[in-house]
Amino acid sequence: MGNLSEFDEYLEFLCKGLGHADRHRSLADYCHGLMLPIERKSVEPMAAHVDPIHVGAKHQALHHFVAKSDWSDEIIMGRVMEWVLPELEVENGRYWIIDDTGFPKKGKCSVGVARQYCGQLGKQDNCQVAVSLSLATEIGSVPVGYQLYLPKDWAGDVERRAKAGVPEAIAFATKPQIALSLIRRAQKRGVPSGFVLADAGYGSDTAFRDGLTELNLPYVVGVTSQASVWAPGVEPLPPKPRKQIGRSPKLLRRAPGHEPSSVRMLALEWPAENWREVSWREGTNAMLMSRFAFVRIRPSHRDYWRTSVREEEWLLVEWPEGEDAPTKYWLSTLPSDIPLEELVRIAKMRWRIERDYQELKQEFGLGHFEGRGWRGFHHHATLCIAAYGFLMTARLKGDGSQKNSSELPSSGLPKSYRPRGSRAGSASCTRFDPNITFADCQSDRETFAKMPVLWAAGIGKHSFVTQ
Repeated sequence: MGNLSEFDEYLEFLCKGLGHADRHRSLADYCHGLMLPIERKSVEPMAAHVDPIHVGAKHQALHHFVAKSDWSDEIIMGRVMEWVLPELEVENGRYWIIDDTGFPKKGKCSVGVARQYCGQLGKQDNCQVAVSLSLATEIGSVPVGYQLYLPKDWAGDVERRAKAGVPEAIAFATKPQIALSLIRRAQKRGVPSGFVLADAGYGSDTAFRDGLTELNLPYVVGVTSQASVWAPGVEPLPPKPRKQIGRSPKLLRRAPGHEPSSVRMLALEWPAENWREVSWREGTNAMLMSRFAFVRIRPSHRDYWRTSVREEEWLLVEWPEGEDAPTKYWLSTLPSDIPLEELVRIAKMRWRIERDYQELKQEFGLGHFEGRGWRGFHHHATLCIAAYGFLMTARLKGDGSQKNSSELPSSGLPKSYRPRGSRAGSASCTRFDPNITFADCQSDRETFAKMPVLWAAGIGKHSFVTQ
């Protein structure tokens, strides 16, 4: 079966989760638009490429479908996972990767927009931020949960909430709280569980780590250098002895000279023989390697309000050669007999989420939605993830064999057509390879012609090609 018929089969599979047959055409058209190698993947340019003869009507239909239509993001995301799951080889090790991503945004009316840290810009600026959960294995990954972070100012603003259509059930929640919510929903849907991986923005939150433990999910999460722990073999003091009158003290204690230490200070005290050079995967030009050490410790965050000591965990530290101090720290509840090399490899698996976001933004227009509402923001993201899910499956199935190609109808767009929102003087990538990102593309079309591609598109003609 060629990839065109497989894509149609995939869209039909997704449409079964929409609830109404009159939504099927719009889902198919929207996903086709997201798969086309056009620069801007907001509703207007996609409508112009999908149906250039009836642009106005198609624009209206797609806008209503993504911004107004009441279909379930969770059901469609679940069907995307069902489609990709058989190809992910989940029996060989699974990871649940938590992260967030920002979208620069002007004004103050778009849902959730506020001045906050934006990873895309690397600084504080006006943006929207969404938290995601991805299911990953050694060979691929796909998002299985996605939710907008609603800042406190937005969560308490009744007027703006009403205009943006924020559901009444959505209250203010921190990003780690949103992440736990995504994880609980994934468990409820039956997503195969795995080791939870997250950066220090989540791992430094003790309630987040405790929540993972309550859900019986082992984790490897980043923490800041100031995270407080008890050194190996050291614990908080037991409760004070009971006095003759009053209740028996139950809380653990600290005392001068018997206090926890920051992970940075602890790591700086380790002898040189504690550090070992470990490699974890093949990089672009060479094997990725660094120096690591790990020890068993007990987290100490506010344990003076506890009646029992916390369980031991791994503290993993990276100190690259030539650096003045360690650069990264992780806490982990993986088994106490795990080798250092294996713990490092698992901690470094979080890199996969970076590729997810890169491709979702660069190739599928994750940040191109121009509406202001809660529903539209999430519907657009769900459809981008759906398109990405098909691409991921095509990669995992790829065996290098030649298959028949099929053509989509010509768009008939003139070369001078510039959709609203396009940057002047820029051009879209004209070939779409399932094994590279748009950033890898060059302007030389002779080079493109030699590449195995999933999509091939000229200015006035769109062809669906497989290899």
